[in-house]
Amino acid sequence: MMAFDTERARFNMVEQQIRPWDVLDKRVLDTLFKIPREHFVPAEQRQFAFSDIALPIGHGETMLPPVVEGRILQSLAVAPNERVLEIGTGSGFFTACLAHLGQSVHTVDIYSDFTQSAAEKLAALGIERVVLETGDAVNGWAGNERFDVIVLTGAVQRIPESYRQQLNVGGRLFAIVGPEQNMSATMVTRQANDQFDTQNLFETYTRYLKGAEPKPQFSFA
Repeated sequence: MMAFDTERARFNMVEQQIRPWDVLDKRVLDTLFKIPREHFVPAEQRQFAFSDIALPIGHGETMLPPVVEGRILQSLAVAPNERVLEIGTGSGFFTACLAHLGQSVHTVDIYSDFTQSAAEKLAALGIERVVLETGDAVNGWAGNERFDVIVLTGAVQRIPESYRQQLNVGGRLFAIVGPEQNMSATMVTRQANDQFDTQNLFETYTRYLKGAEPKPQFSFA
């Protein structure tokens, strides 16, 4: 049996999956080449680390497919001097990408084992300027702070107003929004203190953030 060629698989992921999906930003592509995605994938899933699928990571959660991660990073256009808030740390891979592109990342997850595992993996790679916290952030987090970029890595039915208000002017907020059968990758840009521009980028699907799931509808005869 031939040994698995990690670097060839990484090259194919970027050049044959992500780039053809119109992800052409050099900083983003360089980041996806540099950050070892396999380092953040559960050991039993490692052979699928570069596949165009959502990989399970525990608690019923998944990593976003590489093409979606690439599209999000390109759409956000994180500058080296920008502060990022990430809701949903998950495996920590997307956190690492954001930290590589921006000045700092404040990331939170509801599952303490995700937060701890991500912290260990980021430290092992020498990735700094990341603050990791554990808690329920589905409706808001770090309310007294403003950020240049906010990313919700799980789906929501609607974007919480608290996160819109935490954007700096010129800041961008990304979320996957909508009902399960009709989700859209959405970008909100704060044009002025009281002016927001909302743009639907592409259709996709991911699991809801914990606590953001649609509530059951009851009917009474």
